[in-house]
Amino acid sequence: MLKLDFHPSGRHFLQIPGPSPVPDRILRAISYPTIDHRGPEFGALGLKVLEGIKQIFQTRHPVIIYPASGTGAWEAALANTLSAGDKVLMFETGHFATLWDKMARNLGLQPEFLGLPGIEGWRRGVDASMIEARLRADAGHEIKAVCVVHNETSTGVTSDIAAVRNAIDHAGHPALLMVDTISSLASADYRHDEWGVDVTVSGSQKGLMLPPGISFNALSPKAIEASRNARLPRSFFGWAEILEMNKTGYWPYTPNTNLLYGLSEALDMILAEGLDNVFARHMRLGEACRRAVGAWGLEIQCADPAVYSPVLTGVMMPDGVDADAIRKNTYERFDISLGAGLGKMRGRMFRIGHLGDCNDLTLIAALAGCEMGLKISGVRINASGVAAAMDYLADQAVPALAKG
Repeated sequence: MLKLDFHPSGRHFLQIPGPSPVPDRILRAISYPTIDHRGPEFGALGLKVLEGIKQIFQTRHPVIIYPASGTGAWEAALANTLSAGDKVLMFETGHFATLWDKMARNLGLQPEFLGLPGIEGWRRGVDASMIEARLRADAGHEIKAVCVVHNETSTGVTSDIAAVRNAIDHAGHPALLMVDTISSLASADYRHDEWGVDVTVSGSQKGLMLPPGISFNALSPKAIEASRNARLPRSFFGWAEILEMNKTGYWPYTPNTNLLYGLSEALDMILAEGLDNVFARHMRLGEACRRAVGAWGLEIQCADPAVYSPVLTGVMMPDGVDADAIRKNTYERFDISLGAGLGKMRGRMFRIGHLGDCNDLTLIAALAGCEMGLKISGVRINASGVAAAMDYLADQAVPALAKG
């Protein structure tokens, strides 16, 4: 049995694709004394984070902040815009797309799950042409929403959301577009307004570098209008009352005050670095990680280089090799946590997270742990992946560090 007070020397390397490591600066902010959530100081905090989070979603429209996990934000997106029996088009790109589909069924909706067959569908991004063809066939406009995952955390695939928007438009279909950005927000380029998304779902524990416990719905005017006629039950997740109270920086229930302190600090950190620099940093680290995997002679889970994720890299194991055994050996010997294969990929791959509070040396140390773990587990590798990643990072310019 694992001891709950297990604290080896040095820092644990949390290299799963979320929850991601929480910077000390954010932990200190969360530790501030709790204040009255009806007092004037809290109203100022509320207005700050509600305005700041819009910049992260790249929207000028409202963003709802919930004291809930990303799963709660999934439910809020569906419950606020749809009615029982509504048809919803979803696209299977991995484990989390599958879970969102399951939720839609549990809520009394009628989801239709598009995707490529078998494992192949878990190695590629959303095929916008399939969505367009299905919507063209829906002459009666019975499909009320299209739901896709931007960055599929289980596979390391980042789908082209602008292409999905174009597919809906080319089909001349009025369906809402809902996008899960739980693992991509503040890590991969995402543009709620420019890409014509109606509801964007996200969470706090990935690119925002916070503990789990905050989730988001970024809204379009079309989504807000749809919510006025939607008939699925909602109370806690209902947008109308929250939007009204948010005008003065408050919520209609007790919000997670101290996590909002942390969110305020995270926004300061991200916006000081600059969104473009944040995205470039993640792209650079993702490429370095993939070069390491290539040097090892192992296969990357994402089979299409055009949609490689800047957030995580899935590493496929050779036939007969148990990826979970490698993860166990690596954790026990080197105090590093790697992401497990989920769903159809259980035991066949592990995932390296390179998101949030991560830099060159963080990644190099993580890759060293992976490389040693592969060796002690008996997996033959062709060359040093650490060296390949180091060579790439040393040759690539880094955006100027923010001062202050």
